[in-house]
Amino acid sequence: MRRRRLIGVLLLMGAASAAHAAERVLTVFAAASLTNVLEDVGKAYTMQTQVPVRFSFAASSALARQVESGAPADVFVSADQEWMDYLAERRLIQSATRRDIVSNSLVLVAPADSRLQLKIAPGFALAKSLGASGRLATGDPAVVPVGRYARAALTKLGVWSSVENRIIPADNARTALHFVARGEAPLGIVYATDARVEPDVRVVDVFPADTHERIAYPAAATTAAIQEAKAFLDFLGSETARALFEKAGFSRP
Repeated sequence: MRRRRLIGVLLLMGAASAAHAAERVLTVFAAASLTNVLEDVGKAYTMQTQVPVRFSFAASSALARQVESGAPADVFVSADQEWMDYLAERRLIQSATRRDIVSNSLVLVAPADSRLQLKIAPGFALAKSLGASGRLATGDPAVVPVGRYARAALTKLGVWSSVENRIIPADNARTALHFVARGEAPLGIVYATDARVEPDVRVVDVFPADTHERIAYPAAATTAAIQEAKAFLDFLGSETARALFEKAGFSRP
């Protein structure tokens, strides 16, 4: 009889432990350009803390609106400040937890087998390089951070008006990258780290940093976050995470 009671108690304890572990799953909404590196960071965090991390990657604009609509996210990582500001203005993040975790650069890419040579400079021949019917792939300049950075850079360089009607407005940076990788666009503007993970594209040139706002990725816990969110944010600044970010081509903020 006692043995049965003991087994029953152990089963209940096991169920309670499993339920508690399920409650501690950390949900992170993050910009698509962070996909590969944050998956590695998440694995490292789980190994250290035993807390599982579940990711949802998409355009920062789409994720911010999902949080606004009540999607269950604990941490939000944006590819620009504007979408983090968007949630801050609506009091949907814990502002005291907000910090920049990494930075990036903007590049012009072409399919890997393209022989196009083009130097980015004021008034450079971007439209001519697209050919008669080619289009330029980047994020939707109206809402997607990479597209906003691209529009700012091309405007500063004096060539935006020549290509603004020839943009493929992708829903995120990785989608824009894939248009170029598949040969559906002769050129694209994406983050340098995206170009590193796609063997079917090559970097034509890098946009000067002074042609666009600094590309920084802010992260913050949402107002609905579980306790582990703050520990995860701290981990993003750890030497372990920084080594993974730098290996992926990201710079310190």
